[in-house]
Amino acid sequence: MKTKLIYCYLIAVIALAALSCDTSATAQPNDNGGSGGGSSSSAPQWGKQTKTEGCTASGGLQDPACTPGDIIPSATKDVICVSGYSSSVRNVPTSEKDQVYAEYGITSHSTGQYEVDHLVSLELGGSNDISNLWPEAADPQPGFHQKDQVENYLHDQVCSGAIPLETAQREIATNWLGVYNQMPGK
Repeated sequence: MKTKLIYCYLIAVIALAALSCDTSATAQPNDNGGSGGGSSSSAPQWGKQTKTEGCTASGGLQDPACTPGDIIPSATKDVICVSGYSSSVRNVPTSEKDQVYAEYGITSHSTGQYEVDHLVSLELGGSNDISNLWPEAADPQPGFHQKDQVENYLHDQVCSGAIPLETAQREIATNWLGVYNQMPGK
C-alpha cells in the first residue's frame, strides 16, 4: 500500500510539473499567496473570476473562468487536519448559492439534481467565496457524490503527510476527475 501511495504521489507531481508548463490550463495563486489580485497573466488566479455570466460546466468540471477556485491562506495543514474544521468555516448564504446558479444559467432544478459545491473543498482550505463555488450535478456520474470521495481522499493524503496541501489544492482545482480516476479502491 505504501509503495502504491508513493507511486501515485510521484505521478501527481509529474502531472503537476507538466501542467505548470501550460499556465493557461491551471489556476495560479496570486503573488501574495492569498485571494484575488495578483499578476497580469491570463491564467485564472485563486479568487479571480474573469467571467460572471454565461458560465458552463462541461464533462463534470466547472467553468474555470467563473470558478477558478479560492483558498483561505491561513488554512494550513495543521489547521485543516483538526476534526471539525470544515464545519467551523462553512458559511454560504442562500443568496450566494442563488447567484452561483444564476451565473451558470440554472433557473430551476429539482432537489438533489445539483449542489453548490466548493471547488477547493473546505477540508482542503477552500474558501466560501463565490469564485470557489459552482453548481455541480449529481448525474451523469462521476458527479458531486464522487467529488466528495476525492475531497476525503485528498484530505487524508494531506493529513497523513503523503502530499503537501498546496498540491492537493491545485489537483482538485485543476482536474478533480483526474484524481478520481486514479484513486485506489474507488
